[in-house]
Amino acid sequence: MSDERDTREDGEDTAAATRPSGKRSARRVRASDAPADNGSVATLDRPSSSRKADKTAGKAGNPFKRLLKFLREVIGELRKVIWPNRKQMVTYTAVVLVFVVFMVAFIAGIDIAFVKGVDWLFG
Repeated sequence: MSDERDTREDGEDTAAATRPSGKRSARRVRASDAPADNGSVATLDRPSSSRKADKTAGKAGNPFKRLLKFLREVIGELRKVIWPNRKQMVTYTAVVLVFVVFMVAFIAGIDIAFVKGVDWLFG
């Protein structure tokens, strides 16, 4: 059986840093012990201002301007999407339809088996 731990060149054991333990306190201790940024711990730097001030500042302004800004951002994001071509859409549609037909037949078969079993059992 192989040892799954990863060792660095200097012999330091990094198994605890690469695999999450599920314990919050241990993660905090590890994060404070290791000042070097190895990409295994994500932290957020939050501003010291209160949250209420930030929320009220975001809602100030004309609601129609905010709606227009939102719609412009939606259109911008939709332009970034890589849309499938016709051949891919036909393929994906056929796969979905075959899967749905298979699942309907499977569930219907199980249903019929249960009905026959209940009829046989309770007569």
